[in-house]
Amino acid sequence: QVQLVESGGGLVQAGGSLRLSCAASGRTFRNYAMGWFRQAPGKEREFVASISSAGGSTYHADSVKGRFAISRDNAKNTVYLQMNSLKPEDTAVYYCAGDPRPRLGYSPRDYDYWGQGAQVTVSS
Repeated sequence: QVQLVESGGGLVQAGGSLRLSCAASGRTFRNYAMGWFRQAPGKEREFVASISSAGGSTYHADSVKGRFAISRDNAKNTVYLQMNSLKPEDTAVYYCAGDPRPRLGYSPRDYDYWGQGAQVTVSS
């Protein structure tokens, strides 16, 4: 089992950058594929990016490809989401999630463990 805590959210102007971090507890973090999702008010939870357990494979949603990058540091039990060229439509609560199975899931149903979320607000 793993517990996840996000940090790094905040308010930024359009065109700016933020880096979200997700710290995981537990020795099994290195065995988990990890993902980032986001949810805007009144909308369903949306896939953003995922990364394999060793970090060798990543998958990004088309809406963020070229602007966002997922990475991980297994020595620090942390997964990151670097967000550049932010747009107002990126405003949402961002969640990290953990999947103990060896795959790059893109559905919320693929993930067993979730953080509490971090608010990202992009002003125009």
